[in-house]
Amino acid sequence: MTVTYSIGELNNIAQQLIKNSTYKTWLFYAPMGAGKTTLIKALAKELGVSEMASSPTFSIVNEYLGTKDKVYHFDLYRLKNEAEAYDMGLDEYFDENAWCFVEWPEMATSILPEKVHKLTITIIDENTRELNFD
Repeated sequence: MTVTYSIGELNNIAQQLIKNSTYKTWLFYAPMGAGKTTLIKALAKELGVSEMASSPTFSIVNEYLGTKDKVYHFDLYRLKNEAEAYDMGLDEYFDENAWCFVEWPEMATSILPEKVHKLTITIIDENTRELNFD
């Protein structure tokens, strides 16, 4: 599924994505500033997270409680190597049947599960993005 959207449409996009989801682990590919965290905030809200989701850039992972499931938001940007991902127990999070949203997944490719959705965000202009949901 490919969709072009503006920030004002994020709640509808999040709703559509969750509705069309087969897997709970989602990998986000996009350049810095493309809106990965902003989209994940909308997804968390759609999943019933009442607190404001924020970027886990320094903590690597933030955990939230949704209406039915836990939601994990990972930002692997600051990892130096995959050994750090193993040390933090990244692989164990994927076994919990929780929602796992992973920014910068290329930093830990061998740890990621096989059954995932891949989301690629492309910047069209200052207010518009194209999302490929696979």
